[in-house]
Amino acid sequence: MGRLIVEQIISVDGFAAEPDGGLGFVERAAGAETDDAGQLEMLKGVGAILLGANTYRMFSSYWPTPQSSSEAVAEPINRLPKHVFSNSSESAPWGDLAPATVEGGNPVEVAQRLTSAYKRDVIVWGSLELSQALLEAGVVDHLRLRIVPVLIGSGLGFADTLAHQAKLALVSAEPQPSGHVTLAYDVGR
Repeated sequence: MGRLIVEQIISVDGFAAEPDGGLGFVERAAGAETDDAGQLEMLKGVGAILLGANTYRMFSSYWPTPQSSSEAVAEPINRLPKHVFSNSSESAPWGDLAPATVEGGNPVEVAQRLTSAYKRDVIVWGSLELSQALLEAGVVDHLRLRIVPVLIGSGLGFADTLAHQAKLALVSAEPQPSGHVTLAYDVGR
């Protein structure tokens, strides 16, 4: 049984998206492509990817395309089984590769079933509504925050709706060559 990992890319002031949901702040703080070593190491322990519908659309328009082929993380992202949480989608194509599996119903039950089904970890990237539901339910085992060296002033947080506090235990803090910092925490129950 694997752990459930949530990873968020956030601005220094704690926002996971701009007010309109955009991620332009990530692109404006270029240089993350030099930070792949830690990501690749983390991905060695991942057995599957779980995405919300919006993040799936962003990922599927980039990762299975030739433009991503120069990025070291493209290979594991494209190879790993992908699951898309959506109660409205019927299919989730992934370019010319095997499609993602659409999962509906209760997101907590889906995450628990997947972590039981895979021997290695299941990672949720972005997917703000899904991540918040999983954090609220207390089923997230590990939280990774990739902090982008930029202040955006306002936006959407990744835990805006959390009704209770969650105690975090720092596992690692890794400054990256780009100026990004990756913080990894175990989430207390």
